[in-house]
Amino acid sequence: MKKLLSIIVAIMFFGCGSQNKISEIKHTSKLALKEDIKASLEYLASDELKGRHTGSEGIEKAAVFIENFFKKNKVQPYFKTYRDSFHLKDIVGYNIVGYIQGQDSELKNEFVILGAHYDHIGTAEPVNGDSIANGANDDASGTVAVLEWAKYFSKLKSNKRSILFTLYAAEEMGLKGSGHLAKRLKDEGLNLYTMINFEMIGVPRTEEETMAYITGYKKSNMAEKLNSYAEEDIVGFLPQAKAYNLFKRSDNYPFFKAFKIPAQAISTFDFTNFDYYHHVDDEADKMDFEHMTSFINKMILALEGMINTSTKEIKINNE
Repeated sequence: MKKLLSIIVAIMFFGCGSQNKISEIKHTSKLALKEDIKASLEYLASDELKGRHTGSEGIEKAAVFIENFFKKNKVQPYFKTYRDSFHLKDIVGYNIVGYIQGQDSELKNEFVILGAHYDHIGTAEPVNGDSIANGANDDASGTVAVLEWAKYFSKLKSNKRSILFTLYAAEEMGLKGSGHLAKRLKDEGLNLYTMINFEMIGVPRTEEETMAYITGYKKSNMAEKLNSYAEEDIVGFLPQAKAYNLFKRSDNYPFFKAFKIPAQAISTFDFTNFDYYHHVDDEADKMDFEHMTSFINKMILALEGMINTSTKEIKINNE
């Protein structure tokens, strides 16, 4: 009976009429659960972490949480430890980097990076005596998504390419953490295929819009390919993205500059659906956990396609 129920749930989730999606039913038990997503985000965006400003005690607690999450789920460190440390004058920052080696004898030498920043601004203009800018949407939401995908792929153990799960500090100080890591990996000769940064995925867009959008839409065929792998239009175009220069304002950009490969950001925050950017009310209770769970799980087929194709199908466009 339990097996039958899981099959029914899987069919409802993936939708009928898609042989590819139905073939993924066997992995249903590994999909992200709303209660896990909620628990992780509520901790990362709690007052205990005091806004996760780079160099603070709060971001240290966030880093330990991420490290313990990786350890629990058997995601290995890429370097000697999970921490990629850097200095900003008298501040020590650290990105957290998890690693799952590819299972294909040749493709394991190619890497895909899934990233998000786990820092925030610390404090903001007080409202009703509250000055802690918890950064639930920005970007505890993206951080939790990356952690859930790390858990998923660590259980699946069938990724052909190798994957780095990268959580950045000092994004709020000018992409300093991702800039440091991109340079380090480039200097070390990493064979990077693609990189996706996930930024503010805690709130849904309107029903007539695609679930998410990608920055630098015309710079590559990434959106088209991700939707093809998912067999669903999950990732679309945001007209305002270019006006706001979003492609260069998130942690994908240092990787694009260093490696000259498809490196873009995906978000569900579109400037109309959340009023609390860098505000003390960017709290866990403002997040839509049904939406987050749906997005994280819908993206799995898209990510699997990117990670497992036999050739590099995602390519830079000549604009």
